[in-house]
This record gives sequence, structure tokens and C-alpha cells, in this order.
Amino acid sequence: MIKSFQLANGALVPVEQFNADVMLFSNPDAAERDLLRSDFKLDDHALASALDPDEVSRIEFHPDNLFLIWKRPESYSGGESLTFEVSSFGLLFSKTRLLIIATDDSQLSGLGQRHPLHTPQDVLLDILFNNLHHYLGHLKVIKMVARELQQKFNASMENRHLIQMFNLSESLIYYINAIHSNGAVLTRLRNHAEKEHFSIEAIALIDDLIIENTQCNKQAEIYSRVFAGLIDARGNLMNNTMNNLLRKLTLINVVFLPLNLIASIGGMSEFSMMTSAVPWWVAYPLLLTGMLVAGGLMVLALKRLTRGSSSMNGPH
Repeated sequence: MIKSFQLANGALVPVEQFNADVMLFSNPDAAERDLLRSDFKLDDHALASALDPDEVSRIEFHPDNLFLIWKRPESYSGGESLTFEVSSFGLLFSKTRLLIIATDDSQLSGLGQRHPLHTPQDVLLDILFNNLHHYLGHLKVIKMVARELQQKFNASMENRHLIQMFNLSESLIYYINAIHSNGAVLTRLRNHAEKEHFSIEAIALIDDLIIENTQCNKQAEIYSRVFAGLIDARGNLMNNTMNNLLRKLTLINVVFLPLNLIASIGGMSEFSMMTSAVPWWVAYPLLLTGMLVAGGLMVLALKRLTRGSSSMNGPH
């Protein structure tokens, strides 16, 4: 689908004409791709890169224009998996026109709110700013979701919450990679702007973009390190909890296995034969008392053994 816009009064105005200042090719079909090849001299590799979600950010300089691949965060829709995805879109920029090649039309939402749009260059830089602030907004959401997950994990210790933390950590790795590659593109764009004598305002705006992108990258790296530490701590906590549970179950088995043996012997006719001279109402209570005493002695002995082993394994 093709959408055309003219720049008027500092804003984008939708128009029906083809040769407009800003044109959006949203998920172009075969005919629209042929149009991009014939009228705008885009090759198949450039078209495939613009629509490939795994394509790395880059910038190509040509005599009459530049072609830019930019990594953007996908809109977060929630869900049980708690994953944040990134994708790519393409920008073909010249002094008189800007072409946007993407899988949807979300790139033009919210443009013109920071400063008026008078040239295609203003639209290009505003799109980059919007995407950068989109990253920052997602990082805030990730931080809030992580705190909520931490509280749920402390309350229930379920594997589901740990898996969600793993998903968030993986999303942060993709974010760091995308933001870092976008930073390399901004650096090259800054050098190109100085070489092509862009306006002072445009160069200053690119400098602001580089600074904010660097801060965003550092923030994502900090979150990633914190998440890695949290996941390790939560994993160790779950292991300790499971070890303590298994230890208690082992102690119970050690205590009750001998008692089960004694009870089995007491339930057979041999015990009645051995205690035939003693009334049953005396023999069986004595057997039960002996079992209780034996169980208590084994519990005390096991506690002393566990204390001794823990003190030997502790720091000296």
C-alpha cells in the first residue's frame, strides 16, 4: 500500500498524487516493488533488507540519495511470554523526497510534535527520534515488568516467572544489538551531514540523537546485567529450596524405613510367638514405645550429623 504526503504548514498532509514529498510503501506487493525498482532505482537486495526483520542497521551513500536501514522496536502487546521484538525498515532520502519502506504504517505516527516539518530531512530525523524514544519507553516498561515478576517470584517461586525473566533478558540482548547498530548509522550520518553541509540545526539534532542513543544503549546494558544477576540469584534460590526439600524428605525416609521394618516384623506371627508369655496388651504397647524411642534417637543422631557436616563445610 502506498501513502503520499506533502509538507505544508510544518506538518504532513495526505495527498493523492504520486510524486509527493514523503511516500510510505507499507508492505509493498509485487507491483509496488516493481515501481520502486523502476522509478526509484532500488535493487532487490535493498528491498529485501528493508522488509527483513533480522537485517542489521546500515547506511549507503549514493550520488543523489542515501539509503538507510534502521532497527525499530515492535509495538508491545503483552501476553504470557513477555517478549519484546525488534524489526527493520528502510529509508531512501534525497533533498526533495523521502521514501519509507516498512511492513506497516506505524512510522508516521506522532511526527511533527517536537518541531515543525518543513523538509524531507526534518521528517527523516523526526522518524529516528520517534524510534529512539520508543526504545526508551520500552526500557521503562521492561523495568516495571521486571519488578512485578520479582514480586511474583518471591511469592510463588514458579518456573513460569523465571522463564518470563529469561524472555525479558533475551529481549534486552536484541535491544542492545539494535541500538548499538543504530548508533553506528548515526555516526556515519553525522559525518555525511558535515560533508554535505547540512544546516547547523540538522547537525545539532543528529548530535542529540547520538547522545540519546548512547544513553539508551548504556541503560539497556545496565538492565541486561541486572537481569543476568537476578536470574542467577533466582536460579540458585530455587536450587537451594529444592535441596532443602529433598534433604527433609531424605531424613523422613531414613527415620521411617527402620520403623517400617520393625512394624512389619511386629505384624507377623513371629512376634506373637516370641511374646506368647506376655499379654498382647503389654507387648504391643512396648513395641510401639520402642519404635517411638528409636525414631527419636535417629532424629537426634541425624541432626547432629547434619550440623557436624555443615560446620565442617563452612568457612574456617
